[in-house]
Amino acid sequence: MVKRIQTIKGPIGIDAPGFVLPHEHLFTDLRGPQAADYARGEPSAVVRVVEPYLAEAYAAGVSALVECSTVGVGRNLPILRSLAEVTPIHIIAPTGVYRDAYIPASLRETSGHELANLWTMELTEGIDGTSIRAGFIKLAMSDDGPTALEIRNLKAAVKASQNTGAVIASHTIGGKVARREMVVLEEAGLDLHRFIWVHAQTEPDISILKDAAHRGAYLELDSVGAPYQSQTELLETTVALIEAGFAAQLLLSHDAGWYNPADRDGLPEEGFRGYLALIRDFIPELLKRGISEEQARLITVDNPAKAFAF
Repeated sequence: MVKRIQTIKGPIGIDAPGFVLPHEHLFTDLRGPQAADYARGEPSAVVRVVEPYLAEAYAAGVSALVECSTVGVGRNLPILRSLAEVTPIHIIAPTGVYRDAYIPASLRETSGHELANLWTMELTEGIDGTSIRAGFIKLAMSDDGPTALEIRNLKAAVKASQNTGAVIASHTIGGKVARREMVVLEEAGLDLHRFIWVHAQTEPDISILKDAAHRGAYLELDSVGAPYQSQTELLETTVALIEAGFAAQLLLSHDAGWYNPADRDGLPEEGFRGYLALIRDFIPELLKRGISEEQARLITVDNPAKAFAF
């Protein structure tokens, strides 16, 4: 069976994506689904703000970008389609749902079986009645989770992953929550090689990160270039994990962007953070610290292609 990666424009081969940013945001509404005008935006206005950042990322060598704003925090397919039409960068869209506080009322009483069927359909047929298929399952855990609803979501995601081969990527802050989450996933039958621990850099104990990688999970360190993250510490964690033999389990990204529909100018409170720091600053610093070109390519090209391939 030939593995493919599902993008907004359609499936591509596993060798096609090139340099991948596995966790970014293009259009995000953190007000949640209770807001009266939640996730609404004029595609042309979003393109006007976001396209220049995609253009500079493409010029720097970025070939694919994974959009992680799922249901609950603003997934808007018409806007993502409009962005995909103006950039050569491959954009991958999510199915799934965000953490408990952001779960729409329409999904709070849904059974796990129904959720699994919905997500399977979005992965294999299309989202919101279109032929555009999701490329992965995006979830999120509360900081003291997983809650009962989040456990329902995890089990539904396992079924959808088993039905399709899609990877599950989950916003997870700290090792305590990650360990609880991985227990639920494994007990539901998931091979943790199909799980991405999003925001793994939030766990300071590297032994916990190594344990998760040893069990098969991808460790996504996705605060490259973020002003709230010590880049020196992030570099040291990355190097330590590579030297420990876990280069094949690492993903690197910015968690950057995005168009904010709550703002008149479409900008997040801290401003639009672009998608250049990894390729411009972080990878060169890794090379200075003795990481090889082959290891850098493994982490930024081969690993994300393998993770997001069906």
